Amino acid sequence: MAYPQFHAAGDAAILVEFGSEINPESNASVRALSESLRRKPIRAITECVPAFCSLLINYDPCRLRYQALTRQLRKRLQGLSTEAAGSARVFAIPVCYNGEDLEFVARHANLSKEEVIRRHSAPEYLIYMLGFLPGFAYLGGLDPAIHTPRLQNPRTKIPAGAVGIGGEQTGIYPLASPGGWQLIGQTPVRPYDPQRAEPILYAAGDYIKFEPVTAAEYAALERRQAAGEQIWEVGRHG
Repeated sequence: MAYPQFHAAGDAAILVEFGSEINPESNASVRALSESLRRKPIRAITECVPAFCSLLINYDPCRLRYQALTRQLRKRLQGLSTEAAGSARVFAIPVCYNGEDLEFVARHANLSKEEVIRRHSAPEYLIYMLGFLPGFAYLGGLDPAIHTPRLQNPRTKIPAGAVGIGGEQTGIYPLASPGGWQLIGQTPVRPYDPQRAEPILYAAGDYIKFEPVTAAEYAALERRQAAGEQIWEVGRHG
């Protein structure tokens, strides 16, 4: 099956699919088209919603018909570059690996807790998309050895900053919320802070690198954050 593919999503949206499997290449195409439409808008488009390997484009059909918009999108895709992904930001996020489910994850993987921490903190995780909660990043690249099933009975409240594993995914809960992931640690970093100039810390296409810290270091980082200091570092991927 050739990609990209275009599908009508109701009478006022187009779904552009770049593949059927989640991978960095398809996601880079999603982000490239979304960014192109942000920089050089096409009239009638009201919103773009990126996902793992597709882009939902909402538009006003009274201003531009489906076929005409599809033609413009196909033309926009010709020669569209995804090379900018190589200069993406990497956010180094400190994590105290003291989560209540860390031991379960280790038993499930038949690994020591130390090895789970090593494997979890080794990759630079690509942020495929944001959703579910403000600042909740859907990450790719979790070591298959530590894939762990979600909880059979989700918790009614998980604290903000909790780091967890759910199936093939890992991530940070930016706000206190219900959730069913296995909790392995906690970060003092706030992925979402409405008081910041940029409330959401990172964007789709950036990367996250988890950095293990001790309980004492975690407490010191919390104090620094309360004093208004930046407690994360930003580098470059690739």
